Amino acid sequence: MRLDKFLSEMEIGTRSQVKEYIKKGLVEVNNIIIKKSDYKIDENNDSIIFNGKSISYQKYKYYMLNKPAGVVSATKDNFDKTVLDLLSNESGKNLFPVGRLDKDTEGLLIITNDGDLSHNLLSPKKHIDKTYYVECSGHIDAHKIDILETGVDIGDDKPTKPAKVNLLSSNDTKYLMYLTITEGRFHQVKRMVEAIDGHVTYLKRISMGTLKLDDSLPKGSYRELTSEEISMLKKIRRQKFCQ
Repeated sequence: MRLDKFLSEMEIGTRSQVKEYIKKGLVEVNNIIIKKSDYKIDENNDSIIFNGKSISYQKYKYYMLNKPAGVVSATKDNFDKTVLDLLSNESGKNLFPVGRLDKDTEGLLIITNDGDLSHNLLSPKKHIDKTYYVECSGHIDAHKIDILETGVDIGDDKPTKPAKVNLLSSNDTKYLMYLTITEGRFHQVKRMVEAIDGHVTYLKRISMGTLKLDDSLPKGSYRELTSEEISMLKKIRRQKFCQ
């Protein structure tokens, strides 16, 4: 890889900016100052130092975002703040959200530039668990929970796949539950609850596959995934498709 391309990909600056940095002697490759922008490096093995700081090559980036309400799951939007606006310090890495959360839905959202990982997490054939904390109104009895856990008609060509319901508390006006689904249909959780005569008043995703939302992460904040978290997510690639 060209030295200037490497530095621009690692967010040191634009291509023209890093060329100036290189000319000024601010870049070392294997402890030798390099002043040629087109100098070829081995990005995986060479030691690259910019202005005294070691720069490691990372092709893919993985972030956990605690999405707040009012932000859309998109890379660009003409009217609303996007989830990438919350990661403005990480711009330029071709990042995108893995799937979507509704504008008023909070919680776990993976942001990455790894298309293969995104495909595997979203593939219907993988049946990846997605668990939501749900607050809803209405009257939800054991029979209606059984409907959710069996599969419910939400107006699509076929009913939803069976869900898992953990009812946390209930009274005459409010129900709190964990709802786990393996699909990602449009407004699916809300439509499932509406199909049993309920209404979602608050929705938050708390896990996706093996990844659980970090309880210490404030709304609107993000962090890089740990190597262990990334490794667990990548194991999905090696899973056999469910029959």
